[in-house]
Amino acid sequence: MSAPIPPREEERLAALEAYDIMDSEAEATFDDLVAIASKVCATEIALITLIDADRQWFKAKLGFEASETPRELAFCSHAIVDERTTVVPDATRDDRFKDNPFVTADPSIRFYAGAPLRTPDGHGLGTICVIDTEPRELEDWQVEVLESLSRQAMRLMELRKISARLADSLQRIRTLGELLPVCAWCRKVRNDDEYWVQLEEYVAQRSDTRISHGICPDCSENL
Repeated sequence: MSAPIPPREEERLAALEAYDIMDSEAEATFDDLVAIASKVCATEIALITLIDADRQWFKAKLGFEASETPRELAFCSHAIVDERTTVVPDATRDDRFKDNPFVTADPSIRFYAGAPLRTPDGHGLGTICVIDTEPRELEDWQVEVLESLSRQAMRLMELRKISARLADSLQRIRTLGELLPVCAWCRKVRNDDEYWVQLEEYVAQRSDTRISHGICPDCSENL
């Protein structure tokens, strides 16, 4: 059974793109979260998944070989539309999944639990999920830990985005330090969009510096 399309899907996909995380390299901080999820829930498989328009991609994985799957086959496509953790005790008895190739064939999924990775605006981008090949249940405290890990994963994604922005800003500052085109006549500055702007405007756009005006001693003497 196909998963419903989340509300505001275009906004959700734009939010995912803004994190610039799809197809990124493995990172130990995310790997640690799936290791904890696997231990806490005593499952063979644990994943951090992200769902774009066509696929489910794994930012971190344990006990699963593939790096991505089609979106239409992803259990997490169902989980991202739920506010709380989606728990499937036995996939063979669930109409949503009983005919899924990952249930009827390798890896023969039976149990699934996925806590959505939700942005501050409420968009479900993916999940941290645990999977097993035997039917089972989770204790309430295990579900709570899984949900805590999903929030931690989102915090890591937020920090990752902020770090990327800071690195970009630093690179802009370094570029500014190397070359700043200034009009030899009026002293306007050429910005990155090839427009000429006042120096005060240029500096204000790139920093928190506040501009004040005065007269240097040489100009004061000439005047």
